Amino acid sequence: MPSITFANLHYTTPDAQPLFTGLDLGFAAERTGLVGRNGVGKTSLLRLIAGEIEPQAGSVSVSGTFAVLRQSVRPGVGETIADLFGVADALALLARAETGTATVDELAEADWTLESRIETALGRVGLDATPETLLAGLSGGQRTRAALAAAILAEPDFLLLDEPTNNLDREGREAVRDLVRDWRGGMIVVSHDRELLEEMDAIVELSSLGAARYGGNWSAYRARKDAELAQAEQGLADAERHSAQVAREIQGASERQARKDKGGRKKAAKGDMPRILIGALKRRAEETAGAGARLAERKRAEAGETLVAARAKVEVLQPLTVEIAPSGLAANRTVVEVEEVSAGYAPGIPVVDGLSFTVTGPERVAVTGPNGSGKSTLLALLTGRLVPWAGRVRVVPEHAMLDQTVSLLDPALSIRDNFRRLHPETGENECRAALARFRFRADAALQLVGTLSGGQMLRAGLACTLGAPKPPLLLILDEPTNHLDIDSLEAVEAGLRGYDGALLVVSHDAAFLEAIGVERRVELGGG
Repeated sequence: MPSITFANLHYTTPDAQPLFTGLDLGFAAERTGLVGRNGVGKTSLLRLIAGEIEPQAGSVSVSGTFAVLRQSVRPGVGETIADLFGVADALALLARAETGTATVDELAEADWTLESRIETALGRVGLDATPETLLAGLSGGQRTRAALAAAILAEPDFLLLDEPTNNLDREGREAVRDLVRDWRGGMIVVSHDRELLEEMDAIVELSSLGAARYGGNWSAYRARKDAELAQAEQGLADAERHSAQVAREIQGASERQARKDKGGRKKAAKGDMPRILIGALKRRAEETAGAGARLAERKRAEAGETLVAARAKVEVLQPLTVEIAPSGLAANRTVVEVEEVSAGYAPGIPVVDGLSFTVTGPERVAVTGPNGSGKSTLLALLTGRLVPWAGRVRVVPEHAMLDQTVSLLDPALSIRDNFRRLHPETGENECRAALARFRFRADAALQLVGTLSGGQMLRAGLACTLGAPKPPLLLILDEPTNHLDIDSLEAVEAGLRGYDGALLVVSHDAAFLEAIGVERRVELGGG
């Protein structure tokens, strides 16, 4: 049977961050969701399976074939779907065979089922394209679908999917879910898409405590996690009570010993006790005191270790909490006004044509539409990166935009320095407190932004935007869920629900839009 096994695996990143220490983990031919906070090594685990990186110790054993779906596809000049599939030469051979110019040896090598298998693979992911289609002419979501079709072409024993629904529109997400639902081989899916994770047979969670496997889908996993958190919190409460009890016992023993020593000194001071007996009593008292101190220190250390371990377990299980200060947005203030706007990149070919809408007060508006419908173009218009051909765009100055690359942040600066750069009026304590709320505590706040994972970078962008003493009146988010781990995603949802400013969100994540209370949608058409 196909399988993937990690045995006593140790892996440290090039910047000396230990990810896995003695990891033992196995994957069978089932659909497994791989979850965990950003930076715990989910993508690295897939790269270890694929042989792209090597462990420092231990082994990775793969029985069967596999294919990998990358998080993003960056097309080269003139690159086609055939190039992405790695079948350009095989298709050229079939073309020569049809024209009668192929040699006898070439005809023996021809894969006569290739064209139909490519058509089937593209159909399974809902992509209307041909092998000759240029990748540069596809949207990011369409390229993701093409990459997924390339991964399933050879029907491998295992599919390794890294955030397969990122950048996909609703139709694309449904196509991926249909594929996952019907897949009969093994599959390891790194994803924060809760709807997709509902299709899994098992969930494997990576954390600082190691790897844990949970049978069942996302809902079953969450129920188990909630029970684990309740148990861990009870364990922490017990450890705190025990620590306090040990402290009281040590204090009581110390006070009793002090009273006993004081009585002994008074008795010796009367002068009616032989000197040799006084010396013996003194030595015994010192030995008793020393033994008591050692016992007390051991009890204190054991209680302290238990308490630290209990706190660490709760820290791993406890969701991130986000608190956002009031923005002060008035209910009747218009923050976005788009009036009869037409715009595009090539003369005479508008991407957005005759678009009008407004956002007033603390409205929550989602911009939706299929891939290629103009969502990115609209964001470029709102942020001034693109000038409309016709019409008018007005956005309040007090706004912030978090795009998918979090270009708001300087990658050469630390998270702390970015916060102080964006909010020079804040003091060091305010800055550190704001970052700590987004789990950038102590030295974590000093990490260079350029060294962060995608999810960590977005969390840093949210910290530097929403953690300000006065957040913006309008927050524009471009696919904010693409790189967040699920714990952070749920915490951001909770934080955004408490944000009293206006929200304009480009997202295909229906669960996210519902969770943050989106009130209406601006639907963009194709073209």
